[in-house]
Amino acid sequence: MNSILEQAKEVLELEAQGILALIPRMDERFIHAVETIYRCEGRVVVSGIGKSGIVGRKIVATMNSTGTPSLFLHPVEAMHGDLGMVSSRDILLAISNSGETEEIKHMLPSVKAMGTPIIVFTGNPGSTLAKESNVCIDVGVEREACPLGLAPTTSTTAALAMGDALCVALIKKRNFGKTDFQRFHPAGSLGQRLSVRVTQIMFTGDRVPIVRTGMPLMEAVLEIDRHNLGLVLVIDPNQELQGIITDGDLRRAMIRYQDFESLRVEDIMTADPVYIHENMLAVEALDLMEQKGITCLVITDGGKGLRGIVHLHDILGRGEFRLVNV
Repeated sequence: MNSILEQAKEVLELEAQGILALIPRMDERFIHAVETIYRCEGRVVVSGIGKSGIVGRKIVATMNSTGTPSLFLHPVEAMHGDLGMVSSRDILLAISNSGETEEIKHMLPSVKAMGTPIIVFTGNPGSTLAKESNVCIDVGVEREACPLGLAPTTSTTAALAMGDALCVALIKKRNFGKTDFQRFHPAGSLGQRLSVRVTQIMFTGDRVPIVRTGMPLMEAVLEIDRHNLGLVLVIDPNQELQGIITDGDLRRAMIRYQDFESLRVEDIMTADPVYIHENMLAVEALDLMEQKGITCLVITDGGKGLRGIVHLHDILGRGEFRLVNV
């Protein structure tokens, strides 16, 4: 049993080392690849065969879901008519560890004749594919995790990781946000959460931590402890929102005031906290949280009439997605 675990750990270590070894090789060629794809007016056509083809399909899926139109082209099918889907407005991303994959080599002259830029992921920077490319990204590894050194293991992990790095760089370059993500994932669990209105996921009634103006600050401490949300809302006798007190406010008050226990809630509350209308979409609330650097938003009736609160965890998913009837 121990030998099995040791062998498995060795595989993970080798693959992790393979990925880490890519970092020192990241240079202007990677930047060139990102800029080339960013300026592309067509699609990223990804091609590979065998395990490299499987990696290519995953890269295509990630690109399509994060704002970079992409498709997978099997190199054999390309030579039997499917090359017609490629144009000069596209970019070819070819994946080949050896850089000598015959099926891709046969395809390259036709692609180059169209004027289509070529990016190559390869473990052999001196290979034919590397020399024929516009941009060569070195994804080579020292050794495969396979004890025979034959089955693509570390090499495919490295290529996949480099593909993720490329996709994430493009996300940043395009300023691709959660609103865009939700648009491309309407049926996913995250997409469902982001497409509902906050009224469907907010806390209401007794689940909202509340204290009233004039109360001792210690009541706020107890209310925060009871609800375990890290905050308490301050309302006036008319049930209108006056302020908010967070864990951080309490810590700062304990340091600043020697007579902490004599304070009232309004002495340390933040007046006029950020609040939103209950009809706002969850994705809009999430964007606002990111802009303000906060994890919770107060929900009102449009003025200062308190309706509830929504927490970051309930937008992104606290356990299973839930809908609250209000």
